[in-house]
Amino acid sequence: MNLDIRLTLTRDEFSLKLDESLPGQGVTAIFGRSGSGKTTLLRCLAGFEAAEGEICINGEHWQQGRQAKPTHKRAIGYVFQEASLFAHLTVAANLRYAWRRVPAASRRISQSQAIEWLGLAELLKRYPDQLSGGQRQRVAIARALLGSPQLLLMDEPLAALDSASKAEIMPYLQRLPSQLQAPILYVSHTLEEVAQLADHLLLLERGRGLGQGPLNDMLTRLDLPLASAASAAAVLQARVDSYDADYHLLKVVTAAGSLQVPAPNRPAGESVRVRIAARDLLLAQAPLSGISALNSLPARVLALSADTDPAFTLVRLQHAGQPLLARITRKSAEQMQLAPGSELQAIVKTASLAG
Repeated sequence: MNLDIRLTLTRDEFSLKLDESLPGQGVTAIFGRSGSGKTTLLRCLAGFEAAEGEICINGEHWQQGRQAKPTHKRAIGYVFQEASLFAHLTVAANLRYAWRRVPAASRRISQSQAIEWLGLAELLKRYPDQLSGGQRQRVAIARALLGSPQLLLMDEPLAALDSASKAEIMPYLQRLPSQLQAPILYVSHTLEEVAQLADHLLLLERGRGLGQGPLNDMLTRLDLPLASAASAAAVLQARVDSYDADYHLLKVVTAAGSLQVPAPNRPAGESVRVRIAARDLLLAQAPLSGISALNSLPARVLALSADTDPAFTLVRLQHAGQPLLARITRKSAEQMQLAPGSELQAIVKTASLAG
């Protein structure tokens, strides 16, 4: 099933024109610069903005041409940057209000499930002014879930939080897709957030789609600006294998081989994401010994591209079907005579868990 979105909206000096088919499950990140149309897209999907076109959510048409369902007839959950809870109601009453607005026959998520998923049991008797920013946002997400949405829209829900609050709420967001069983569109301007949460990515620029696809494919595509960003990185799915307590190193296994990652212990078999920054990937024409880097993977060059900084070259590689991205000096690329098909060792200076 898919989210089929064909929309045209013109407003003042901005226009949105999209023709995209997005996955009907998991988390799709909507990413782009400020003013690229991220929030406008979510508002169109919610029915807050009147656009022309078609919106079809897993087979159900919400809009065809100018004929559109009003917002209250669209099964959406919407999480804003600010929690906007009812100040005169306790957490329990805020959740109960959202739950009662859904007809009994349409309820797919119970209050007890939302409370458990967002870890709210100890907060139910508190009022919003007695909560931290992260706690308020967890309540706002639970309230959105109690609308039993077919589509959850999240508009930079962590933007107003400090780093500690973001770290507190992130594990709840990471578990949410498997619990909700409905597609999530997640607007963010932070690649680190996207790396921790997204399965799929839609890149916007000036109201147009520059590209979309699985997260790691998009992060490592040389024809997109993401590869030239200071935080450019590949993100690999992995499972925990073992832990070296003496050196505090977690061994994880990916489709691109095993890696040792500095990290606290995690249960064997747990699914994790490993982030390898482009600036932390070294290239060698033969295996090296006597170096500090712990991880070395055989790889093949797929393509090269000029970086926005003329001193550097971007190299897209592949190992075991997984794309990787390296940012090396242009001089090194020329001295090594790199070209598509070159066989190399990709030496990972530092790998980290994404979240």
